[in-house]
Amino acid sequence: MRPVLRDNTLEEQFQHDGYVIVPFLNQEEVQHLRQQYFDTIAQSGGLIQSEDAGIKDTITYDFTFIDKNIDYKRLVYKVITQTFEPHFQKYLANYKPIIANFIRKKTNNGEVPLHQNWAFVDETKSTSVSIWCPLVDSNEENGTLQVVPGSHKRFGKVRGPMIPWELENIKHDIIEKYLVPMNVKAGEAVILDDSIVHYSAINKKEELRLAIQLILIPEEETSIHYHMDLAKSNKKVEVLEADVNFYMEFNPWKKADNVQTLKSFSYRPFNMSITEFDKGIYGKRIDEVNESSGILEKIKSIFS
Repeated sequence: MRPVLRDNTLEEQFQHDGYVIVPFLNQEEVQHLRQQYFDTIAQSGGLIQSEDAGIKDTITYDFTFIDKNIDYKRLVYKVITQTFEPHFQKYLANYKPIIANFIRKKTNNGEVPLHQNWAFVDETKSTSVSIWCPLVDSNEENGTLQVVPGSHKRFGKVRGPMIPWELENIKHDIIEKYLVPMNVKAGEAVILDDSIVHYSAINKKEELRLAIQLILIPEEETSIHYHMDLAKSNKKVEVLEADVNFYMEFNPWKKADNVQTLKSFSYRPFNMSITEFDKGIYGKRIDEVNESSGILEKIKSIFS
């Protein structure tokens, strides 16, 4: 298994729980990024709305990646990666960034529904991560990140914005029973496996809750994006080749123009029960299944 973190103790904790909490930014860097947010927000083109996205659900979250102004997204990417790079290079074992977000939560707003991040790599072979770093002290009152420890690499192997999610019908049960809040100080970071199940509630405080998310993949990997065209079929998934420009320029809920389709496959969505979910936490991982298959193939080749 390819390591994610350079430190062996952190790596062991990450592989077990799906996340680690680490010191990350100093206070000068926190203040710098807060100021950069306010200095650049006038360049925002506004967020893609549900009608723009062609979806029925109301978009309740404020992330840079769904901004309409591509130049603004590029600027935010540059601002965040320049400050984050020496820190993620310290912790991560040769990773490169692909998406950068300011995440803004106004008072009584900003719920991010229970979800897993999209799959950005073949997760049977490698791991993409998000670095989530609040620029203010973050807690349950202002809608901090909450995770289900041990849920990484166990659910939703095929994940994309238009692909039905197997945990959709049990979201409220999971929120009620399994979540652990990340109560962290400004400048601390949660490094999480993008496949971990997570959530954040509304901001109940008067002040703005501002955080940063940086998504990274192993340097040697080409990013992928799972796309399902529900207008054509709900049983076929296309695997699109992606890079930084892909994530800058596309509407997440529509197929991008001039993008290479690496392959397609049949996929049958299903609904998981809460009992199945409970059994799956800390159960067999999808990359462990892949490793077992590889070992069997090697054994067969030796004796064939």
